[in-house]
Amino acid sequence: MRASLIQIAVEEGESVESRRMRVAELVRERAGAADLVVLPELWTTGAFAYEEFAGEAEPLEGPTYEAMAKAASDAGVWLHAGSIPERAPSVDGSAEGPLYNTSLVFTPSGELAAVYRKIHRFGFDKGEAVLMGAGEELVTVRLPGTTVGVATCYDLRFPELFRGLVDAGAETLVISAGWPERRRAHWTLLAQARAVENQAFVLACGTAGTHAGVPQAGHSIVVDPWGEVLAEAGSGEEVLEVEFDPSRVATTREQFPALKDRVLGLRTPEHRP
Repeated sequence: MRASLIQIAVEEGESVESRRMRVAELVRERAGAADLVVLPELWTTGAFAYEEFAGEAEPLEGPTYEAMAKAASDAGVWLHAGSIPERAPSVDGSAEGPLYNTSLVFTPSGELAAVYRKIHRFGFDKGEAVLMGAGEELVTVRLPGTTVGVATCYDLRFPELFRGLVDAGAETLVISAGWPERRRAHWTLLAQARAVENQAFVLACGTAGTHAGVPQAGHSIVVDPWGEVLAEAGSGEEVLEVEFDPSRVATTREQFPALKDRVLGLRTPEHRP
């Protein structure tokens, strides 16, 4: 399988519409060169541009959906279109529903294959954690030759999410992110850890540039089931290309069947005086 991770630079001065059209063209350029294309998290606004979320939020089938569906179809690729600030419909019919950090996955014919709303929101008591709702469902997508598990940025710090994806059949873990440069070492370490512990490929695509004054890590990375880095980008805008064999997941899990030794349901013993 050939994958292209498009590490988009998000910089002030470029409008959302201009970036949307530019990224659509970058996707189209992967025609014949990739089977799967992956974009980063919140590339329309920037992952740390909290003040932009509400104003730039879109309905699920909004302008980014339309542009990315067409780009996937034009290129004939599976497209993980990164994530957008989604304005969901309100329950009570009011003008504005909740915001979500929502990832879209499209088939090579431009049909919507999956929607994932980010479960772990970053910011603790501010930013995304306050402004956006939390997703509640794990999402996998069946591609020819592999099942993809979808996650977003801060999710990478929570191994139980990835165990859930593996239990749901995931063999390739795809993470879109807007990861800050000051914690780049964690990005690389955690991507390799998720690959090793789940005996799965990890394709982690981040952004370049600066989001609301926060320099981005870049360094999108592809890791194999043994934790070996197959490809890694630099810090600027870049298309990271890699070819990998999804069948290696089954081979790895057969040769080193660690997942079979999981012990579930462990409990802390009651204290006895």
